[in-house]
Amino acid sequence: MHPEIKIWLKDIELSIKEIHEFLPQQETYADFQNDLKTRKAIERNIEIIGEAMNRIREIAPDIKISDSRKIIDTRNRIIHRYDSVSADVIWLIVKHDLPILEKEVKELLK
Repeated sequence: MHPEIKIWLKDIELSIKEIHEFLPQQETYADFQNDLKTRKAIERNIEIIGEAMNRIREIAPDIKISDSRKIIDTRNRIIHRYDSVSADVIWLIVKHDLPILEKEVKELLK
């Protein structure tokens, strides 16, 4: 594995860890929706994940990460079309997609 890819995978892993820290397990969607600081902190980490994924795909386009293109597209949407990003989309990403990404990144880092 290219050394930079490992660095970017570690960046993704760290961003996922920070998202978990920002969003306690007992937090509900309503709590999340009303917590601007948490939403913005999570969006920032999703941006970092998307940028790291973009860099990884430039070097290794065949890397085995589910929905890597969607991850990059989400980053672009947050950055360039920020007014179209809703709390429910971010919530679904965190609750549904992030666990899958976390597992795949850990596997790649082994």
